[in-house]
Amino acid sequence: MTDIFEPTTVFSLLAALAVLVAAYSLSLQFLPKSTPGKLRLIYIWHLFDALIHFTFEGSFLYNCFFVYTTGKNPNGFLNQPSRIYGPAHGSSPTAKLWQEYAKADARWGEADLTVISLELLTVFVAGPLALWICECIRKHDRQGWFWMTILASCELYGGFMTFCPEWLTGSPNLDTSNFMYLWVYLVFFNTLWVWFPIYVLYEAYQNISVAFEAAGSGSGFIVERDGGKSTRRSKRGKAE
Repeated sequence: MTDIFEPTTVFSLLAALAVLVAAYSLSLQFLPKSTPGKLRLIYIWHLFDALIHFTFEGSFLYNCFFVYTTGKNPNGFLNQPSRIYGPAHGSSPTAKLWQEYAKADARWGEADLTVISLELLTVFVAGPLALWICECIRKHDRQGWFWMTILASCELYGGFMTFCPEWLTGSPNLDTSNFMYLWVYLVFFNTLWVWFPIYVLYEAYQNISVAFEAAGSGSGFIVERDGGKSTRRSKRGKAE
């Protein structure tokens, strides 16, 4: 058990908890007390999401692009044949954090091309989009529900593409030999980006459906646009 709860393990878990506390605290500052509980939860999730992407996963990219040792490059990353990149070759606190996670999934210790490709999108697209969604919630902009569906779909796709190659090849990089690696690192932390996006998609669907119903209530028509012209079409399909 002492081998599982090493100082780096405790630091990693406390760092993730600190990000969650920060997201909750900022929600108290930027959202009014009257904000519905569901909406506050969604705000906290997206702020937590953005902060994790920028700090944790941003540090992973830094270690992949700027931390290396000499040796034969196994995959040609950055076209540097005599350098081996990745957190496994660093000594900083963030490098040690990813060395710890790499005990469960070895790809995160090296410059795995698939993981890096996904993380570039995560840090530079998903992170800013999550912040934009938080701003939409703060301003009561209902367009935020559209962006939530985009981000949630991207998160689910990213998770699938992270693990599907492993499943198809017998999971050679995954270590499920103890509770911490399997249930905390692999299952708990990764499925957060499954259950919350699914929940967000459900709430977005509910709100977008209500908006469509409200827009069409009383008329019985759906507006279709064809070549700049609006056609009022009844729900039975008859155009007028």
